[in-house]
Amino acid sequence: MKRTTNLLHISATSILYVALFGSLFSAAPLIAQDSEDMAQPVPAQLVQDVRDATKQFLNVNNAVKAGYGPAFGCVTGPDHGAMGIHYVNGGLVGDGKIELKHPEALIYEPDGNKRRLVGVEYIVDAATWLANHNNVPPTLKNQDFQFIGAPNRFNLASFFELHVWAWRDNPQGAFVDWNNHVTCEGQ
Repeated sequence: MKRTTNLLHISATSILYVALFGSLFSAAPLIAQDSEDMAQPVPAQLVQDVRDATKQFLNVNNAVKAGYGPAFGCVTGPDHGAMGIHYVNGGLVGDGKIELKHPEALIYEPDGNKRRLVGVEYIVDAATWLANHNNVPPTLKNQDFQFIGAPNRFNLASFFELHVWAWRDNPQGAFVDWNNHVTCEGQ
């Protein structure tokens, strides 16, 4: 009886291992194909959509006329890269919405008295967003936002943000906060 129980246990365990091991190999191509299909077209399309939506702000004077103003000075990275000068539209930050055509901040690289548009940042208050969206964090065209908790260097309440480097290539990726191709040295 004991030998039969041991054999059943060993057989059941072996079947479980084979099934688990086999499922890893059969699932791997599906996972790889899925992420591969989503990773390439979505970022390229989102970057192009942001360019189309913000081309009028290549001239910083148009940004000022639309209610954007400089905040925080030129933001540099903790160990590399920079973000630049954020021109923020306070009315958009406070509306609790995320709209592709209306980023809450435009990011400019200083070059003396000139400003070059390099990217945008979408920003939304975390508590407001989560309360109005069943505790589901925001996305924009399937791109996840990053959570920034409080306290933070901006002295703001917790928020979600998404950088899109639409006007300056970022070697780390189009949605990474710090960009090695942006500098604050020109201010």
